[in-house]
Amino acid sequence: MYTQSFSVPDNAGQKNVAAVPSTENPELMAAFDARIDADGRIEPQDWMPDAYRKTLVRQISQHAHSEIVGMLPEGNWISRAPSLKRKAILIAKVQDEGGHGLYLYSAAETLGTSRDQMLEGLHSGKAKYSSIFNYPTLNWADVGVIGWLVDGAAIMNQIPLCRCSYGPYSRAMVRVCKEESFHQRQGYEALLVMMQGTEAQRAMVQDAVNRLWWKCLAMFGPPDADSPNSAQGMRWGIKRISNDELRQKFVDATVPQAKVLGVTLPDPDLKWNEARQHYDYGQIDWQEFWNTVEGNGPCNKERLATRVKAHNDGQWVRDAALAYTRKQQQRAQKEAA
Repeated sequence: MYTQSFSVPDNAGQKNVAAVPSTENPELMAAFDARIDADGRIEPQDWMPDAYRKTLVRQISQHAHSEIVGMLPEGNWISRAPSLKRKAILIAKVQDEGGHGLYLYSAAETLGTSRDQMLEGLHSGKAKYSSIFNYPTLNWADVGVIGWLVDGAAIMNQIPLCRCSYGPYSRAMVRVCKEESFHQRQGYEALLVMMQGTEAQRAMVQDAVNRLWWKCLAMFGPPDADSPNSAQGMRWGIKRISNDELRQKFVDATVPQAKVLGVTLPDPDLKWNEARQHYDYGQIDWQEFWNTVEGNGPCNKERLATRVKAHNDGQWVRDAALAYTRKQQQRAQKEAA
């Protein structure tokens, strides 16, 4: 539903961004730039500029944090799902999100940062994650709208990452996007069922859309003019399409889906622009976005506290796994001797 909206060459926008002056070794830097310009892939054993490595660690770890924290808004609905079918689907989805976090943490570890370092950044509040997960899920319709809109926005962001210049990240994203596509479809199907139900169910869906629509548009990040890392990320082939372009693609793809579903998107300025061949849409509340990013959203403290508690409560499992590994290594050494 969203994957079909892409028809973009692998180097879209990349060659239009000028290289930033660097103090790195000129020969190594020239070889790196040549590989990027040729749309090649950088692997963990390859030389890379420190700034490229730091950018990737920041982006991949924050992506991983978003997947892990993103389990929470839906996880508390598993026990309250309206049927066994919906419960099984939701369990599978939440499990997938945990797996996505593991893929991404593993990809970030190839850049020389440890899992413990990344988790410390999350638990201390230094590292960020997607602002959308700091809002409550008030009813079952929210779970469907998260699948349709939140995962739909995630897919828009993530499909270009399958062509990221860093090999481990791009390969991890292939599976992630396949699974996210399933999540988006199951969310939309759940809403279709509700929209064929009672008036109260239809009102519940519309209310969830009203509350989450603008938050989803903000998921793509600030406007290009206010996004300091976008230009360099595009130059390096980490980012393929700008925030504003992705946001526009999302709006254009979502409006027809909303019509089929039978809901109204809460934007009085939303209308087709014949000259641009795109939908115009209203202004996003960026003050609310930045307030949430800075830790002052409705559920920031709750989400972080839940993650820290889960990590601390699971310490005995990690200790047991390490003890078992040491025991197996000692046994193997004795047998070898």
